[in-house]
Amino acid sequence: MDIQKNDHYEIEITGVTSEGNGVGHIGDYAVFVPDTARGERCLIKLVQNRSSYGFGKLLQVIEPSPNRIDADCDAYPQCGGCTYRHITYSEECAIKEQMVRDVFSRIGRIKTPVQPIVSSKRQIAYRNKAQYPFGVDREGKTICGFYARRSHRIVTCSNCALHPPLFEQIRRTVCDLVERNHIPVYDERSHSGILRHLYLRIGEKTGEVMVCFVSAKKQPKRFIPLAEALAKTFHQIKSIVLNVNEEKTNVILGKECFVLYGKETIVDVLGGLKFHLSPLSFYQVNRDQAEILYETALACASLTPNDTLLDLYCGAGTIGLCAAAHVKRVIGVEIVSDAIKNAERNAKENGIKNASFFCADASAAASRFAAEGVRPDVVLVDPPRKGLDEKVIQAIGRMAPERVVMVSCNPATAARDASLLQREGYAVQKIVPIDMFPRTAHVETVVLLSREGISP
Repeated sequence: MDIQKNDHYEIEITGVTSEGNGVGHIGDYAVFVPDTARGERCLIKLVQNRSSYGFGKLLQVIEPSPNRIDADCDAYPQCGGCTYRHITYSEECAIKEQMVRDVFSRIGRIKTPVQPIVSSKRQIAYRNKAQYPFGVDREGKTICGFYARRSHRIVTCSNCALHPPLFEQIRRTVCDLVERNHIPVYDERSHSGILRHLYLRIGEKTGEVMVCFVSAKKQPKRFIPLAEALAKTFHQIKSIVLNVNEEKTNVILGKECFVLYGKETIVDVLGGLKFHLSPLSFYQVNRDQAEILYETALACASLTPNDTLLDLYCGAGTIGLCAAAHVKRVIGVEIVSDAIKNAERNAKENGIKNASFFCADASAAASRFAAEGVRPDVVLVDPPRKGLDEKVIQAIGRMAPERVVMVSCNPATAARDASLLQREGYAVQKIVPIDMFPRTAHVETVVLLSREGISP
């Protein structure tokens, strides 16, 4: 069959990729089409034509899937924040569960059955953090919103369903203040201007809000009028911080912070413990589901009062401190120094004396512990999307803990790492998908591995 770019084709959507694109075929030629659902027939325009596959644009749904629904957001699907606003939540969970099953079978060659996905009770207003890029529209007016899919074009969204309504009120106010105070926004092409991002964080249990301006230049005084106006307008704001990122990079945050108003951290409560959070601290964006995630991970760990737990990539110490009451000792490792300061403060203010934290790269720390003969009973890892460094995996093998619990935001790298840990003498005992990010393509996975010959 002669398949041509820009031609129209009628296809049936038979599957969904890990990015949330529908999969159909023109003969044997695979086509990936966003905003489609399994089981429906669609008219598409082929917009990219590669040798063995292509990408299509949805023109018309001819026969809709029974799982298709009306999207409840005016910015969808232009905004890149959501993937599944056009299908039911039950279908979204089924897709995510199958995706985890597929990658562990295909990438990891792991036969351990995947447990049913743990769905989220909340699908709206669940995010406790938002990061909005700044830009200017065609008239030169300051705008602040979200990046469109696969681009850095900013889409304004007046009422994002993933965030608490308070965030939208603050976002609008900040846009007005930036315009009135003539603060130039950053242009990533020319690297001119100052203001790069607005970063908001809320402690859901305390109601405390942090506002963080990300600036390309170290000019704290320029943001004082904005900070004063925001503090007067929103009583929930307890911390306003300037983060400086002078690098020519897509990374949002820099390493240096200046307090403009109030405290340097805000507080939230998770698992019955208080946690201080700075702009650079890692903290799960879905607080309620994070409690379920941690409960699942700690249940997998089967902790005992004599255990030593090594918590790699520990962030602000949340999961390690939640485990502290069940073990003899917790050792936390994190490369971000601000997060370690938060973790130490969190341990002190919660009266936890059996936890210690080290600022180091996870692979270097794991290698050092292995060389020193440190032998934790349980190693817990919560790595970034790229997964575990090979040196971390090898060091875990040398430390020979009885159990390894992996918390991963990327099922593909989790499957790969679980396979590599099997080579170090570990067997995969349990795989539990947990939906931390409703309406997006992301899914969290908890994996339990135990040393061969040792029952979990």
